[in-house]
Amino acid sequence: MIGEKARINRTGLVAVDLTATYLALFLAFHLRFDLAIFPVTKGVPPFAPYVALFPIITLIWPVVFYFRGLLQGTPQRSRVEEAFGVTIAVALALLVLNAGLAFYRDFTYSRLLLAVFAVLDVAFVVVGRLAFWSAMARVWSSPRHRRRALIAGAGELGRTVAEKLAGHRELGLDLVGFLDDDPGKANARFSGAPVLGSLDDLEEVVKAQRVDQLYVALPIGAQHKAMRLLKRAEPLLLAVRVVPDLLQYYTLRAGVEDLDGLPVINLSQIPLAGWNTLVKRVVDLVLASLALVVLAPLLAVIALLVAIEGGGAVLYRQLRMGLDGRPFRIVKFRTMVADAEAETGPRFAVPNDPRTTRVGAWLRRFSLDELPQLVNVVRGEMSLVGPRPERPEFVARFRERYPEYMARHRVRAGITGWAQVHDLRGQSSIRKRIAYDLYYIDNWTLALDFKILWLTVARFWRHRHAY
Repeated sequence: MIGEKARINRTGLVAVDLTATYLALFLAFHLRFDLAIFPVTKGVPPFAPYVALFPIITLIWPVVFYFRGLLQGTPQRSRVEEAFGVTIAVALALLVLNAGLAFYRDFTYSRLLLAVFAVLDVAFVVVGRLAFWSAMARVWSSPRHRRRALIAGAGELGRTVAEKLAGHRELGLDLVGFLDDDPGKANARFSGAPVLGSLDDLEEVVKAQRVDQLYVALPIGAQHKAMRLLKRAEPLLLAVRVVPDLLQYYTLRAGVEDLDGLPVINLSQIPLAGWNTLVKRVVDLVLASLALVVLAPLLAVIALLVAIEGGGAVLYRQLRMGLDGRPFRIVKFRTMVADAEAETGPRFAVPNDPRTTRVGAWLRRFSLDELPQLVNVVRGEMSLVGPRPERPEFVARFRERYPEYMARHRVRAGITGWAQVHDLRGQSSIRKRIAYDLYYIDNWTLALDFKILWLTVARFWRHRHAY
């Protein structure tokens, strides 16, 4: 069902994107030559050569948008991500178009017109997509297209599925509840949906709730239960979807290498190796050095405010675990009273933490206390983007509970990361943070780094777990 709707959505997106692009090119020609906002010195060219670009655009734009992940059939996580993705895709598509036009000698296309076209195209495509998703949400939300879904498993994985379904009403699925064998979850509610019984109650619940679709979201250690559940679901004619344990999936991703004809499975292969490591390091060094220069006045003001409040040093150095598990001293602006952990020992900050100073609370709210870590980046101890480093005491605790946790240390720790831009900070779910960090490690690209930096700047004022 989701696949069918995704295909319909993808078809609609291609039509919307191309229509918006055609309109942008037409309007760009009108603004450049008919309205003559900028002086026309070489006469008004015919429109026919620009019309001839339409078939080329029809080939280039969908391909680029597809490889940029903009034709998935579901909307991006936010309007900011949608706009950012469209901007990058239009820039790449226009780059491809210009590369082809460089070999065309019979007509010279206006560079200014193409620049105006790019700006208009981004605006029109973004607006068109917003309108499209709004319209499709209404279509799929209508009673005629809605279906009733049941989730087997009310653990963290099942609750994540429930959150995704609630956040994508355009999929047309209404969650009726959960099934779970844990007695402690009987009659509980998660994401607004109740636990309706155990896995053995499948038939009764399906008939009573008129369930159309079943999501099996059981942990990786419950394969026997999942197989038994699938056999019992078959005669009920349900549309069944199995959701893998994402954390286990990411840690088990492997690559295959060749050893003189013998296939060897590499369990630690990641994209961030070799030349990619050098490229990322150069980008970190350049951007961090530039940021230190540009932000120097702000850093000085913050240092002055911390010093005026008194009670300790301006900067706070704390031992953290970095690349390959090597410890280093992270640098931050001090946000707590001196000797804040003298009585309690190492522990996470909590909302309205009494140890936090007035200036410190403000710095934490906007994550400005992290800015001195640019020095750590210049030193090579950290990266601008990567998993957030933790203290050795917490690392020892987490590695006992989550053996996959140590895989985060295969790359340099970062000032910001994929988990942080999805509001997984502070006392948010450690398991989710690990999954997001491992996704970043296994799917690293330089474009993903820039996307995370952009989202960090765009969202820095509304982190719910920043305190």
